[in-house]
Amino acid sequence: MARVNDTYLYYDDIKDLVSEGTPKEDSTLVVQNFINRWATQQLFVDGALVNLSEAKQEEFNKLVNQYKNDLYTKAYIEALVLRDMNTEVTKAEAQAYYNANKDVFKLNEELLKFRYIHLDPDINNYKTIEDKFRRYNSKDKKELEAMSIQFKSYSLNDTIWIKASQVVSKIPAITPENKNQLLKKSNFVQLKDSLGVYLMQINDVLLRNDTAPLEYVKPTINQIVINKRKLELIRELEKDITKDAIKNKQFEIYK
Repeated sequence: MARVNDTYLYYDDIKDLVSEGTPKEDSTLVVQNFINRWATQQLFVDGALVNLSEAKQEEFNKLVNQYKNDLYTKAYIEALVLRDMNTEVTKAEAQAYYNANKDVFKLNEELLKFRYIHLDPDINNYKTIEDKFRRYNSKDKKELEAMSIQFKSYSLNDTIWIKASQVVSKIPAITPENKNQLLKKSNFVQLKDSLGVYLMQINDVLLRNDTAPLEYVKPTINQIVINKRKLELIRELEKDITKDAIKNKQFEIYK
């Protein structure tokens, strides 16, 4: 198919370059570009073999072999870890890690438990919606969900922590002047702009430098715990593979 000095490029090397159904003109261009890049690279490699010192070539060969060994080792270890490691983190484990490291989990921005509805101010049943939104018992919640097709936008899940910055970006009626209303626990806020009316209820607030709640940082804790397990398992695997090799006379150190 192509040759550069004593190195050949064969059909098998390029047969998967182009997907089935690609127009002939596009296929030809893709293949030709690949061949040209291959030839250019090979010419540089051949030039390097002629012009670089043997010491430098030996240094590169060692790096190539080390990289190859690292790739094989990493792939094998990851396969063993995937087979043997428990990736479930219980609530008790997360709680224990959280309790021992609370100082680490300081907030760098405000969090809210918050619900809102964005309405057209001229909607017929505005007062009914506002009453249900403010009272918000289980029946009200179901009825508001059923009525949500009338809302411009909404979020009624006020049991999870969200970033105050997300609320500000979601609701254009919030400005630097009225943002502080979001940071008052158990506060009902009603704002208007050219896009409509926003009903907001702030159930809970955490400020900067407060300790982040467990439920907010649990995904991070899960990852930390799993990573610690992974490192411990890798250390055990390294010990075991060497121990087994010595036992089976696969590994010996000569004095």
